[in-house]
Parts: sequence; C-alpha cells; structure tokens
Amino acid sequence: MEKSNKAILLIHEIYGVNNHMKFMKEKLSKLEADIICPNLLSIDAPYSYEEERMAYQNFVQNIGIDEGSRQITNMLIQLKQEYEEVGVIGFSVGATISWLCSENNLCDFVIGCYGSRIRDYINRRPVCPTLLIFPAEEQTFDVDSLINSLEQKREPLLKIKKFYGFHGFMNPFSKTFNKESADQAFQTISDFLEKNLADNQYYNESDTLQ
Repeated sequence: MEKSNKAILLIHEIYGVNNHMKFMKEKLSKLEADIICPNLLSIDAPYSYEEERMAYQNFVQNIGIDEGSRQITNMLIQLKQEYEEVGVIGFSVGATISWLCSENNLCDFVIGCYGSRIRDYINRRPVCPTLLIFPAEEQTFDVDSLINSLEQKREPLLKIKKFYGFHGFMNPFSKTFNKESADQAFQTISDFLEKNLADNQYYNESDTLQ
C-alpha cells in the first residue's frame, strides 16, 4: 500500500486508546491520510468508562496537559519530516492538547472536540485553521461563556461550533452519545476540511466522514 503524504494525529481522552479512538481512526481513514493515535498514558491497556476517576487521576498525576502537549509536539516535529501535511484531531483532554498545538506552526489544521480545559488557555492564538466543537452543556463550566471569551478574541483562523448534547456526544460508546448531533458535528468537520484544505489538495470531493 502506497504511503500517504498526509498524516493526522488523533489524540485520545483520559481513557487512552479505547474503542472510541479505534472507531475514530477508522472513520478518519476515509480521508486518505495516515491516522496515528499515540498512547500518551503510562499504561498499555485503556481505562473503562467505569474507571473514570482512576483514569483522571492517572492522567493528572502521570501525564498532564503540559507533558501531553510536549509529547504531541515532538511527534509533530517528526511527522513534518515524513509528510507534506499534518493535522491534529483531539477529544476532551486531547482537544485541549490540540488547541495548544494550534499556535506552534507545525500543523496544517487543528480540530478539538469538547476540550473542557481550553478555558485555562483562552489566550492562545491559532496560526492554522482551527475548529473547536462544544456540546450545549458541560457539568463543570458554562459553555456559552467560554465560547464568548474565545469569539471576543476575533481570531480569523478560529471557527467554533456548538451542538445539542453533553460532553462525549460524538462517542458512540458513551452514555451521552447523541447520533443526530454527532452526525452534524462530523459534517461540520468534513466541511471545515474541504474549505480550508482544498487549496493544498488535502480533501477530495469523494471524502466524507458520514
């Protein structure tokens, strides 16, 4: 099989490379890019959703946003030597790490889905096309307030979309999965890639995430 000249780094949640990431990897493979989903955790097997507290403690104590961002940045540096185009797509804590990557000049695009801790890094300035997707409601913060704070910055490369549902609404393995909102979000991602990457032939008309 011929190697693609495009790569996407898929950045997982606190649980690790679980069935959701495998599902996303298969879905993203339709974009004719090499999908790479590195394991940022200090363990091999992913946590189950019933182990949320343990997964959170492990991530905070052993990895953290800064270390996760450092690992992904190092991978991006390597991938830029091997591929013409590289992008990142992250979920939850992976979305926050993706957001941090938006200003490092290593990405051709950044997509972050429900990155709760983005609220701690609202002053970042994207230097590549960046799409942030949020649910209508989050338990730990006010979504509209965060979106307003980000939109007030008037960053020309930043696009923000909100969909009905809760944290994890795009994950078919989650209790909060909302198929209608997930389909709309995937269509938004497809449109975003088509609009922003058509000029560099990243996106073909036949490519779709539906």
